[in-house]
Amino acid sequence: MYIQYFGLKENPFALSPDPRYLYLSHRHQEALAHLLYGITEGGGFVQLTGEVGTGKTMMIRALLERLPENVDVALVLYPFLSVREFLASILDDLRVERSAKGSLKGMIDALNAFLLDNHAKGRRTVLIVDEAHRLSRELLEQIRLLTNLETTKEKLLQIVLVGQPELATMLASRELRQLAQRVTARYNLTALQAAETAEYVNHRLGVAGAQTPVFTRAALRSVRRWSGGIPRLINLTGDRALLGAYAHGKARVSASMVRQAAREIEQGTRPSRSRLLVWAGTAALTVAGLAAATLWFVPDMLQTKTIGVAAVEPVKSRKVTDHPSAGPDARVASKPDAGAASVTTTEALASNSTLDAVLADPQVATDTDSAFAGLFAHWRLDYAGFAGNTGCERAQKAGLHCLFAAGTWSNLRQLNRPAIIELYDRVGTRHHVLVTEL
Repeated sequence: MYIQYFGLKENPFALSPDPRYLYLSHRHQEALAHLLYGITEGGGFVQLTGEVGTGKTMMIRALLERLPENVDVALVLYPFLSVREFLASILDDLRVERSAKGSLKGMIDALNAFLLDNHAKGRRTVLIVDEAHRLSRELLEQIRLLTNLETTKEKLLQIVLVGQPELATMLASRELRQLAQRVTARYNLTALQAAETAEYVNHRLGVAGAQTPVFTRAALRSVRRWSGGIPRLINLTGDRALLGAYAHGKARVSASMVRQAAREIEQGTRPSRSRLLVWAGTAALTVAGLAAATLWFVPDMLQTKTIGVAAVEPVKSRKVTDHPSAGPDARVASKPDAGAASVTTTEALASNSTLDAVLADPQVATDTDSAFAGLFAHWRLDYAGFAGNTGCERAQKAGLHCLFAAGTWSNLRQLNRPAIIELYDRVGTRHHVLVTEL
């Protein structure tokens, strides 16, 4: 929409990892150098970590473009595989013939034969695993065993594990110490600094065809302030800010346009666990987290004089303590719907089952929509009856607004409201579950 208006050839802030748009900050240059060295000179494992949106996938693309001609690569992008599926994916990427019903031993033997042949030809073989923080312990153990494929002088397979910081935590555990001891190079990607953020924005605009500066200096500072220097958030902010400038007929993006773009983005995303996201200054029903994100809903007409949480009376049940009603305008039923979608999850969490067992139970729904549906049902609202792509959009249709914040069990107990909490299991999978009792 704004591409022609600003004289661009394409969207400069697309989220797809296009290597043409790669901006190498000092930290990114170091990370790429570590990866290339680990692949071409080292052995065993190379570990690359970074928070969500810091450019890990882009680094993989950049790495693939810079590999020498004598390197063959197997790239695993989907971590939720069985051991058999994982090995099959590696063999397929390396174009190794295999039997569809072959045993695990047969698959490993086929891989070993390929690696020995490649080594004899003077070629190197590399396995890159993205989203490695989500790998199961079983798969991580299998990956460790793959490093046992070696000659008397060197490893036959170089392995690059790429993931969020949880990967480093996993490898530091006692159970995975043998794997951690084989990591020969580690690097952690960090956010861009203020000057780098400005260079990043201008670099992407230049690649897209911009001939003159589009963002003012104040706007670039505002981009860094809101995004925290995270490339993905910079892209989201830049795209929305350009759209705002186009809508207002402005030739350049100002700081106020960036702030408006940030406010609009905050309505649909929670980029930082330390930043509070507010919609129109109102709040209420809670989506909270263990030192993670918290979201409240409240009717538009209700506000509070303290932290913005409306004094809405929750549905009365044995799982929520009584507290004063907000008055006749509060659109809340006197008792909950017995068929709330999250009852199974809530009761399971209250039982003697371990949390890992509960989250792994296929009968327990821990997706975001199910959590929202349960929260809506607890307040006698039909989640499916409201249009919207997200829970917050549907909440707005119901006359509610969303607020995200960081919280603890103590905060949640003080709020005394039903809540959706965000949990991560041992392999890094995210779950959303409804809590109605503490």
